[in-house]
Amino acid sequence: MTRPLSKFLPALAVSAGLVAPAALACTSMLVSKGATSDGSTLITYAADSHELYGELYYTPARRNPPGAQRDIIEWDTGKFLGRIKEAPITYSVVGNMNEHQLSISESTFTGRKELEGPAGIVDYGSLIYIALERAKTAREAIKVMTDLVTEYGYASTGESFSIADPKEAWILEMIGKGTGQKGAVWVARKLPDGYISAHANQSRIRQFPLNDAENALYAKDVISFAREKGWFTGADKDFSFADTYHPLDFEGMRFAEGRVWSIFRRAAPSLGLGVEYADGSSPNKRLPLWVKPDKKLAVQDVMGLMRDHFEGTPLDMSKDVGAGPYAVPYRWRPMTWEVDGKKYVHERAISTQQTGFSFVAQMRSGMPDPIGGLLWFGVDDTFTTVYTPMYAGIRHAPKNFAQGVASRGQFSWDSSFWVFNWVSNQAYSRWSDMIVDVQKTQGELEGQFLADQADIEKAALELYKSSPEQARTYLTEYSAQQGDKVHGRWRKLGEQLLVKYIDGNVRDEMGKVNHPKYPDSWYRHIVQDNGPRLAMPAEPKPAEAKPEPKPAEVKPAQKPEQKPTVAPAP
Repeated sequence: MTRPLSKFLPALAVSAGLVAPAALACTSMLVSKGATSDGSTLITYAADSHELYGELYYTPARRNPPGAQRDIIEWDTGKFLGRIKEAPITYSVVGNMNEHQLSISESTFTGRKELEGPAGIVDYGSLIYIALERAKTAREAIKVMTDLVTEYGYASTGESFSIADPKEAWILEMIGKGTGQKGAVWVARKLPDGYISAHANQSRIRQFPLNDAENALYAKDVISFAREKGWFTGADKDFSFADTYHPLDFEGMRFAEGRVWSIFRRAAPSLGLGVEYADGSSPNKRLPLWVKPDKKLAVQDVMGLMRDHFEGTPLDMSKDVGAGPYAVPYRWRPMTWEVDGKKYVHERAISTQQTGFSFVAQMRSGMPDPIGGLLWFGVDDTFTTVYTPMYAGIRHAPKNFAQGVASRGQFSWDSSFWVFNWVSNQAYSRWSDMIVDVQKTQGELEGQFLADQADIEKAALELYKSSPEQARTYLTEYSAQQGDKVHGRWRKLGEQLLVKYIDGNVRDEMGKVNHPKYPDSWYRHIVQDNGPRLAMPAEPKPAEAKPEPKPAEVKPAQKPEQKPTVAPAP
């Protein structure tokens, strides 16, 4: 997923490098009403790209004149693709949630090479934001998106979409028909109540019911098109969208399904899903499309599921030598590499350094839409971000999260994206120590937001009874205040980290500088790699002290024996 370029952004912004190239690197999770502790539906999104600038998009509701046209700009390239008819009325959109609590996220799976380059003008990014502007429910969004590609053609490769409203959560998978062919083939499935699902750059919908429009929708030619291509010959009931249009291979399992596995294994440990579902060693092992969690999930549980480096598994990224002395669970790209003719991989976890923005979308049917819809929004790495409450009814984005503050190529202290990157990039250098400070502050902020949520919404509901607009103004001010609070606190955290850890020192609570040594395991790595060069010469052993000779016993000198003098006889 890359940043959208609405028709209101000037062409200059495109040429200035504000558009990110495509990245097969996003993760999304879906949670049905029956699987949450408060009866909300939830979807998540980590929008990952090394060129993506994270900001909170805001589009106001509009009334458009008859005959109005909408420009379609390809999000991956900034290329103008064409124009479509504009809707008479469009809804306001905050990030990836609209004023009716409809939310949409995605991950790209590309799919068969033969199906790239279809003849169309609506790319996957435009589908998301057009649907958010035109639809009130998930089912309506699916119709809007599929009707658009039928009328105007599809302009992207394979894509999985998470689409949810306060009552239902759906996965829609779509792929074009190849060079010169208009339209797309697609299938959509509704999550059963009480279940969760996820997708991460691998098509996941296999078989689906053919006569159950309540729970499954699909293009009329999704099977016949595959037959024409010679990719499927069995009975219709056995047709698998994923196996046909995006067959699973080693990289799909290791880099994509591995992330889904890590969500499922943590949410439903009772299923005993072993690492063989993720490491590529057992290609016939296939994860289910959805699982029932062992317990109902709260918003903070779902935030936690999006913060993951495979900790505690055989894929744990903090354990091998690549993690360095401070157990950093990140690997710089490329993900695949070669040594002495043999190829190797780095793991691809949910939490990754190249995330532009992420969110947890919370949708609740028991409240008016402007209050019930809550986008917990964060910039940069999911592990080090702070999910900040942005209500569906707000009238503008907080200034530090807003569009146009900075860009991927232009730093600004006013940009939350850059402040969060400043902190996380410090933490990457001394992870095991600094992450303690980061998570302490993260927990304080998110904990306060969650603790205050009921009171904030109670006040908003009271205002809504007499004036819905006053309620929206109140929530706009609240979200703006929290955005300012997070931005200021995170910049302060960065300053504190610099002071505390400068030049490899670690200051204690009293300000005293300490020099903690590396872990013993890291010293052993150093010795194994280059011990002889670094070894100090052995200190010479001191010579053994010989016992001092005992002095010879000196007897007192004896006078010569004198004979008694004999007096002469008289």
